[in-house]
This record gives sequence, C-alpha cells and structure tokens, in this order.
Amino acid sequence: MSLTTAVRDIRSRQKIKFNPPDRPTAVWTGKDILDGKPIAALTVIFRTTGCRWNNCTMCGYVYDSSRRAPSHDELMKQFEHALLRCRDEEFIVKIFTSGSFLDDGEIPTATRIEMLSRLGADARVKKVIAETRPEYVTQEKVSECTAALGKRFEVAVGLETSNDMIRKDTINKGFSFADFVNASKIAEQENATVKAYLLLKPPFLSEGVAISDIIRSITDAAQYAGTISVNLCNVQKGTLVDEMFERGDYRPPWLWSAVEVLKRGKEANSGTVIMSDPVAAGSSRGPHNCGKCDKDVAEAIRIFSLTQDTMIFEGLNCDCREIWEKVVELERFAFGAVMVK
Repeated sequence: MSLTTAVRDIRSRQKIKFNPPDRPTAVWTGKDILDGKPIAALTVIFRTTGCRWNNCTMCGYVYDSSRRAPSHDELMKQFEHALLRCRDEEFIVKIFTSGSFLDDGEIPTATRIEMLSRLGADARVKKVIAETRPEYVTQEKVSECTAALGKRFEVAVGLETSNDMIRKDTINKGFSFADFVNASKIAEQENATVKAYLLLKPPFLSEGVAISDIIRSITDAAQYAGTISVNLCNVQKGTLVDEMFERGDYRPPWLWSAVEVLKRGKEANSGTVIMSDPVAAGSSRGPHNCGKCDKDVAEAIRIFSLTQDTMIFEGLNCDCREIWEKVVELERFAFGAVMVK
C-alpha cells in the first residue's frame, strides 16, 4: 500500500465538522524577529477549501477546512476579524491557509490582492509572510503580491527536508528539493525573501537520523532561504502519524533533539535566522523530554528564536539528557521500535 493510499484511507474514516466560512481557522498574536530584533506577530490561518495536495502523513489541517469555497466577501470577513486581534504599534503578519496562499483555488487573485493592498496601506504592518507550496510560486503571482503590498513580502515553503527520499517516503509531500530551489529563485527575482519550514522527526526515522537530517537540511536550505523555521513534529488527529502513535510506533521528537539541531544549525549558518516554536511541548503528543524539564527547555527554544543566541542553551540540564543521548545512540539498531515514550 502506498503512503497516498494509506493517508486517503485514514481521511475517509474521519468525521468532518461544519466550519463557518466567514471565520478564520485560527488567529493569534506572538513574537517573531525582524532585522535582528523581536517584533509582534499576527498569525492568521484562513479557512479555505484546504490544501490541494492533502496527502502528507503528519498533517491534520484538512479537518479545519471549509466544506465549500468561501466567497470573496467571506474571506474578507475572515481578514477583518483577524486584524482586530492585533493592537500593537507595529507588527508582521503571517498568513497560512492550511494549504497555499498563492493557490487561486484557495484564495482567488482579486481577494489576495485586496488583502495585501490593505496590509500595505496599514502603516503598522512591517512585513507579510505567506505560506505556499512551491508549484504556485510563479513570477506573475509573486509580482502581483509585491506590487499590491508595497513593502516586505516573504514566501514561506514547507520544505520539511532537503532529502528527496525522506520527503517522499516518510512525509509524502509531493514535490522535490529542486522545486523549492526554483520557487526560491523566482521569489528572489521578484524582490521577495524566502522562508523554509523544516520538519524534525517525521514518521519512520530514528531520533538520531532525524537530527542529522535537519542539521544537513538547514545548511542546504540556507543557500536559498534567509529564514529557516524548524517545526517539531506533533501528533495531529486523523493522520498516519496519529495511527502509528496510538499503536506505540511513533514518539514525537525530544526537546533535546531540537536544542541540538538549533545549536549546530546556527553554528554552521551564522548568517541565517533559525527559529522554532515547540507547539504542544511537554505533552505526550508533542515534543517532550521527561516532563520535569520540558517547560524550561521549550522556553529556551523560544528565547533562542528571538535572540539567535545559542548561549541560552548552555545552562540547560536534566537527568533525562543522558537517556536521550542513549536513545540517539541506540535507536537506529531498534528497527523502528520506540525505545522511550
């Protein structure tokens, strides 16, 4: 059975709830980094029909999508609802759709241009970051976006790894590293910057292999992306990773693994902004250590993301670090078995 067939079988067994088309999936405020300094960030996940690919092994965002394509007016209501959440004097805006902001099937051209034009006219907005798959990154679309916005625009791509075999055989992402490189070059030609999302520990990888893959991927992606965000895989309902987790065949990454990746990745690529937001840290379905040190390690990761100072990791320690070191050393001999929950 192929990964695509397995993912689609799991999708077919899920109950899809009604999601109002005039409200975004989620909106929140937080912190990001701009020109080496922390800045407020407004993150909005627009509710659209969802990702057209929709076959990734770890992604459950499809269940938050709209049953039908929202109209222009409904999408603009989502937009207006989101903007009400940020009252900072200046901030960046991070746009997600659980798919691709540059896909006309999710966000029509006229709607996309109106959103960006309004953000461009808002003096508080200093930069806009929009996530998309690379196949939707064309000169025409990026040019439309930069022209409508009139200020910094960043194309963010869920690359996950620079290793094509891992992306195909564990994540089932549906594009290649070459596709990412091509999209990055197009964005650069149209005066847009690039951000790459990497995924630490997709299914079927041991802890040690996952660490090595992301350290290598950071260096590979840094040639084309000025910012790299390391996402720590968590267990989302209705996914292949969820089914593996429930059988005891998958454990989310250790927070110590994230620390190792961020330290070594930054040391090797000092001019690249490298960050991570450990979503669901400390829970069994999210990245975690032993439970006692999870809060402190997760907070250190967040502070590093805003300061880019690896010294924040120097004082971290816990008895479980030795266990993690043994897991990294021995798990590759366990033939896929999870050694420590």
